[in-house]
Amino acid sequence: MGRSVPLVVVGAGPGGYAAAFLAAGRGMSTLLIDQGAEPGGVCLQRGCMPSKALLQVARLLRESREAASMGVSFAPPIIDRERIKAWKEEVVGRLMRGLAEQCQRRGVAYLQGRAEFVDANSLLVQDSDGHEERIIFAKCIIAAGSRPMPLPGVAADLPGVWDSTQALQLSRIPETLLVVGGGNIGLELGSVYAALGSAVTVVEMSAGLLPGMDRDLLRPLLQRFAGEFQGVLTNSKVTAVTSDGERLQVTVQNGEEVRQLQTERMLVAIGRLANGDQLGLQRIGVAVERGIIAVAADKRTNVPHILAIGDVIGGPMLAHKASHDAHVAVGSLFGEPPPTHVPVIPLVTYTDPELACAGLTETAARQQGIPVRAVRFPWAASGRAQTLQRSEGVSKWLIDPHTERLLGVGITGLHAGEMIAQGVQAIEQGLTVAQFRRLVHPHPTLSETLLEAAEVAMGESVHYFAPKRER
Repeated sequence: MGRSVPLVVVGAGPGGYAAAFLAAGRGMSTLLIDQGAEPGGVCLQRGCMPSKALLQVARLLRESREAASMGVSFAPPIIDRERIKAWKEEVVGRLMRGLAEQCQRRGVAYLQGRAEFVDANSLLVQDSDGHEERIIFAKCIIAAGSRPMPLPGVAADLPGVWDSTQALQLSRIPETLLVVGGGNIGLELGSVYAALGSAVTVVEMSAGLLPGMDRDLLRPLLQRFAGEFQGVLTNSKVTAVTSDGERLQVTVQNGEEVRQLQTERMLVAIGRLANGDQLGLQRIGVAVERGIIAVAADKRTNVPHILAIGDVIGGPMLAHKASHDAHVAVGSLFGEPPPTHVPVIPLVTYTDPELACAGLTETAARQQGIPVRAVRFPWAASGRAQTLQRSEGVSKWLIDPHTERLLGVGITGLHAGEMIAQGVQAIEQGLTVAQFRRLVHPHPTLSETLLEAAEVAMGESVHYFAPKRER
């Protein structure tokens, strides 16, 4: 017959475990299912957390080199790959064990295995040994996440070709690394391996790295990459890859120009595919297209007792977006209406310097014909940035020229990801630039660069001269 539960959550990443914990906290008996031995999903085990651990190592290596200009010199660092790998896994392990303990404390049952729908009210879960268990449920939240997108025409098992999961394993530090894809994942992992000593080349199909990002925000990052990467090839695509057993021969095309490159390893980071097509949903009539599950504002599918959240419903494939979806979905199970507006979702690229933005970008405003006024505060005018020797940054607001409301925010610089939330809050609350200007910020801090940018907008900047605007 199988086990019966009121709620089953498929997928134990930031969306899935959040949904399970929230539902259990409101008294609903919940079963959480995932292929991993412990909860955490891609983000914790094969994405966000291990990559941030390695990025911290990379930042320390850069800072050790750059300290000489402040009068502090170090011997060349000794890179112990095995110890770095062990430390990264220790961090991930602590977080995984913490979530497993949270499951126990909150009364959430956890089942390891691959889930597939049998009918609209039951799943078949198969573990790694082939044992199967039938789960009968009243309600279900699908949070099955996404997987790395393979490079068309290139065998995923070709020796020397990595996806992001394999790159994070740190099995070796290659002499040369070709990164295919100039988005967040490719640039973060490329910068890690460059810091560890690999000669890194990035290939990107679009006209520039981080497509869609404002070029003025990207400029400080490009200046850093110019000194760290062996090369950046834009408007280029990989058309063929072969291996001689030791190195890869890669054909890269840019219009009529064709290059032949050799590399020890190649990282494919061209995007991710939603896992909605991996669950047998076609059997029960849930609407799925290219792996993306269609949902309403309350996260319900066209089969109302089945909901979906996170990467599988499309939109930004971000952990914090999935966690927000979890709140909406669980609220829907308890009869709460969905939010009436689209939330402001921040995006952070954890390179060095970091790049963060939220709300409208200047690039999107231009494409959509939305009038905006852009104002910037260069960190060269920030005392705190100067003391940190990180004056390359910039903070930026996009302002409605008629209402003076803040529509978008962008930051490039050290700890940009830690500062972007105050911009999110300002946009969510509909603040005008004058209202934000009245918020007192501590001095000297990097966070006050957003205040300084607001002062630039009002022609009242103390630390950066800009002509006063017409009122």
